[in-house]
Amino acid sequence: MTVWHEETGSGEPVVLLHSSVADSGMWDPQWKPLGERFRVIRLDFRGHGRTPCVADGPYTDAGDVADLLAALGLRQVRLVGSSYGGRVALELATGHPGLVSRLVLLNAGCGLPPTPDLEAFGTEEDRLIEAGDVGGAVDLNVRTWLGPEADEPVRARVAAMQRHAFEVQLAAEPEPERRRDPIDLTVVTAPTLVVTGGHDLPYFRESGRHLAEELPDATLLELDWAGHLPSLERPAEVTRLLSEFLP
Repeated sequence: MTVWHEETGSGEPVVLLHSSVADSGMWDPQWKPLGERFRVIRLDFRGHGRTPCVADGPYTDAGDVADLLAALGLRQVRLVGSSYGGRVALELATGHPGLVSRLVLLNAGCGLPPTPDLEAFGTEEDRLIEAGDVGGAVDLNVRTWLGPEADEPVRARVAAMQRHAFEVQLAAEPEPERRRDPIDLTVVTAPTLVVTGGHDLPYFRESGRHLAEELPDATLLELDWAGHLPSLERPAEVTRLLSEFLP
């Protein structure tokens, strides 16, 4: 299966991987500015945005991204991953280290054991979904993952993306089996910018520090104003960071 994708611009390829609370639309603020300097590709993981929640068997999101890049004839790319998209980027860089020339991780997970804050979020989200309260689960995600810099239009946009993902995934029959590829930070040699948010959950701040310590070539940037989705909270500032680091 080929996941939905689109591209703009020309030059060195940059691939944008979205958070699980969103879809490729989260990159709208960066889309045109980055397209003026790079060939930019964004995609929707299965069950998000315009990619259906279907599979013929077990699959991984990193495998889907690798297949898409192969179909596009891309042998080396710059990867930008937000949250879950950052985890997928690390999985892809582990399995295909020569494919990734530069890496930006925005509040990315990397497989550390969950801390109490993340467990509490997951328990409450599961409770709401099991009770059929999709709206409550959407509100929980918006409150949790957006920091104080996010305005009301951004909150409404994230709510719409999360609601759509919930509805598509809950309607899937049968539910596809999504697996995760391994992460080995010792083989991810690409220069990496690790970004954390001062208003994010402690789990992701801890993950960022761990990544910066363990990756062979990483720089840690802590944004004291940011929540979990800084590219939506202060889009112009994150666009500038990407434009400075990716070339």
